Amino acid sequence: MEATILKSTITCPECGHKKAEEMPTTACQFFYECENCKQILKPKEGDCCVFCSYGTVACPPIQENKSCNNSGCC
Repeated sequence: MEATILKSTITCPECGHKKAEEMPTTACQFFYECENCKQILKPKEGDCCVFCSYGTVACPPIQENKSCNNSGCC
C-alpha cells in the first residue's frame, strides 16, 4: 500500500499562478483563493474539491480509492 501524498500544487486557471499546499485529511477543501489574482476557485463539476480540479495530486480520500461523496469526508 502506497503512502498518501499530502502536498499538491494548485494551478490557478485564471492567471496560471502555482503554489504548493498541504491538503486537509479530515475534510475536502471546497474554496481556494489564488494569492496572485485573488480569484476564488471552486471544484469543477464532478470533482469533490479544489485539489482534484486544479492540483497535481488528488485529495487523500480519492488517493485511497474512496469516493469522496460516499466516504463522509465532505
